[in-house]
Amino acid sequence: MQRREFIAGLGGAAAWPVAARAQRGDRVRRIGVLTAFAPDDPEGLVRVGAFLQGLQELGWALGRNVRIDHYGRGSGPNADDIRKSAAELVAAAPDVILATGAIGVRALQQETRTLPIVFVGVTDPVGAGHVESLARPGRNATGFTLFEYGMSAKWLELLKQIAPQVTRVAVPRDPNNPTGIGQFAAIQPVAPSFRVELRPIDPRDASEIERAIAVFAGASSGLIVLSGGLAIVHRGLIITLAARYRLPAVYPSRFFVADRGLISYGPDSIDPYRRAAGYVDRILRGESPAELPVQAPTKYETVLNLNTAKALGLTIPETLLATADEVIQ
Repeated sequence: MQRREFIAGLGGAAAWPVAARAQRGDRVRRIGVLTAFAPDDPEGLVRVGAFLQGLQELGWALGRNVRIDHYGRGSGPNADDIRKSAAELVAAAPDVILATGAIGVRALQQETRTLPIVFVGVTDPVGAGHVESLARPGRNATGFTLFEYGMSAKWLELLKQIAPQVTRVAVPRDPNNPTGIGQFAAIQPVAPSFRVELRPIDPRDASEIERAIAVFAGASSGLIVLSGGLAIVHRGLIITLAARYRLPAVYPSRFFVADRGLISYGPDSIDPYRRAAGYVDRILRGESPAELPVQAPTKYETVLNLNTAKALGLTIPETLLATADEVIQ
């Protein structure tokens, strides 16, 4: 992986160009970033922009007392690419690392048990072995969880609410990410009560995603898209296929719906990056990640795209319209 240094526009998306130079005499602290997003992905830019804005509010100024090293993987959730990026980042020995997703954290901890890591977007850090407990991580990592596995059942409930005719549901999972297995396991027990047959599919790349959904699609079919690098990298393709085969689909985050997905339910995906800046600040000032408790999401939101619903010929229940946190026209 090629090493990149970047400066994102605070509060919004900007290109990630070559880093600024520090002023003479200042000690520059170095923050590494390992992300599931390609460097030019708009959603990734917004998230890192929120992180940088949080740092700025805490007194860290890019080019004066802090520098960001980015080791994005951009080619998709390929386990070999992730390991290479993690190894390069650890070899560069930054003061602290911001990591997104369970696969990235696992790769980093295979390389180091001493460099501090602040993670976002990890569903089960205890089960994955990243921390000893949520209250007292006890290791070199802490951060912000994505959600509890149990809330994954809400996706099936929403799908039946918005498309009651659905009786077959495909669930694409990332075979490299154990989070997908846990999410599917949480949905599976409630499927009989909704009279739905679940079909797990484990594609490894774009061609396998397209082939699996094409084979599955048919009358009374739908999709539940789990969180993870596979869905993030290939979200445009998945949303396009759902539209092509007229499949009602539920997604884990708002940005899928902003990209013309049907409906999503999940935590605010930007807020953890702002909060992560606070943990990075505390670590840079001398605190240990082993003592900083892992924090859970503070808000969940339902987002609905009315244009997509109309294109699928769906009539949205008034109760769902009334309770949705955001309706995109």
